[in-house]
Amino acid sequence: MTPTPPVNDALAGLGRGRCLIIGEVALTHDGSLGLAHAFIDAIASAGADAVKFQTHIAAAESTPSEPFRVPFSRQDSTRYAYWKRMEFAEDQWRGLAEHCRQRQVLFVSSPFSLEAVELLRRVGQPLWKIASGETGNTTLLDRILDDGAPVLLSTGMSPLAEIDAAVARVKARGVPVGVFQTTTAYPCPAEKVGLNLIPFYRERYGCWVGLSDHSATIYPGLAGAAIGMDLLEVHVALSREMFGPDVVASVTTAELKQLVDGVRFIARMRASPLDKDASAAETASLRQIFTRSIVAREALPAGTVLTRDHLVLKKPGTGLPPSRVEEIVGRRLARAVSADQLLSADDIEGLSAS
Repeated sequence: MTPTPPVNDALAGLGRGRCLIIGEVALTHDGSLGLAHAFIDAIASAGADAVKFQTHIAAAESTPSEPFRVPFSRQDSTRYAYWKRMEFAEDQWRGLAEHCRQRQVLFVSSPFSLEAVELLRRVGQPLWKIASGETGNTTLLDRILDDGAPVLLSTGMSPLAEIDAAVARVKARGVPVGVFQTTTAYPCPAEKVGLNLIPFYRERYGCWVGLSDHSATIYPGLAGAAIGMDLLEVHVALSREMFGPDVVASVTTAELKQLVDGVRFIARMRASPLDKDASAAETASLRQIFTRSIVAREALPAGTVLTRDHLVLKKPGTGLPPSRVEEIVGRRLARAVSADQLLSADDIEGLSAS
């Protein structure tokens, strides 16, 4: 299916100064289709470019012996059971994708099996996001590359050699690629965000680069925008009282709105270098109001030899500027002046107008 023009614009802006912002639902919908749709509305309303899910098919990716990353569930005896409860039917995925198109955001879901790849291929999505644990899964990656759609790689559990190999594999197929700096920590402390790796990846791979952030704050995203990253992914929760293992590493939808606004503001700043002299010229009228002039402290007769005690600096800045005080001290008044009178060159013997 062809996305609406605003969605196309979101992809077209990649690498051209516009950061693609992805709101990551992951499995925080907790298996509720209604909640998944509520996330789409909330993330779209916050101004993000994409809503991302995860597509798990329990029988295709897991065994009953798979351990929980964290023991959080009171209703799933195994991680396999949890994956099973998170599954949506294909027509339900189609509905989520259509809802995204209606809200003019990208629908994206990370596949965790070949079966999930085929399901998402049938549903349709404009790009592929590879989760950290799948970056070295060449079988899954090769199947995805058959589509030719852009591939975004998370790197949370990957050493450089694995990232090198994955990027090379994508580029060898002529497919556009992006690399996320990712630290697999929930929540991720500031010391482990790895902001330094964003320019490092850009130089190393010559591709889109960004941050998949698990800090549960807006700060890394804003910092990444300030250094010109192309991609930002953040986990999102409708509130921090929600259930699920990713909530602790999520921003709220209100914080997402603030983050989106901040990233866009930073992009406009970066795209608009300022000429300081031209900027100052635009404030000429204000400058006269806010700057100061050399003023007579008291009434002085003609012929007075001016000292510093005779002078004071006061607003407005329409008279002689403070920078000329040294020129005036020691000169004689050509005519009498009153207290608080802004001095002019004509008031002082031998003083040039400029």
